[in-house]
Amino acid sequence: MINAIILVFIGGALGALGREFLMLGVPDPSDGFPMPIFVANVVASFLLGLITGLHQRRAVTDDVNTLVGTGVMGGLSTFSSFVYGAVVVMGASATGMTVALAYLAASLLIGYAAVWTGYRLGLRGAA
Repeated sequence: MINAIILVFIGGALGALGREFLMLGVPDPSDGFPMPIFVANVVASFLLGLITGLHQRRAVTDDVNTLVGTGVMGGLSTFSSFVYGAVVVMGASATGMTVALAYLAASLLIGYAAVWTGYRLGLRGAA
């Protein structure tokens, strides 16, 4: 139990650092689309799918799954940032509602595709 808590703590710190680097490094487009949050969520979705597939076929240990799947991906991607990005965009301009809906739809669809792709790669052993 204590080991899992430490792994999640360390992984969460690493994921939060990764998210901050993405926030600083990925530019926001001029239309207000929250690209840094979108990229962080898609990357985290793919990596969560990948680590889950690898864990399911026992290519990674339970500890690695806890460190990366729960810790790092939990720190890298957050639902609150996802929703906050949509709320900020909605009030930013006359086209804010359209951009926000596009962001929400793209995040859900591409996030799902990223998880599925990562998971399938993890199961196949291609990663």
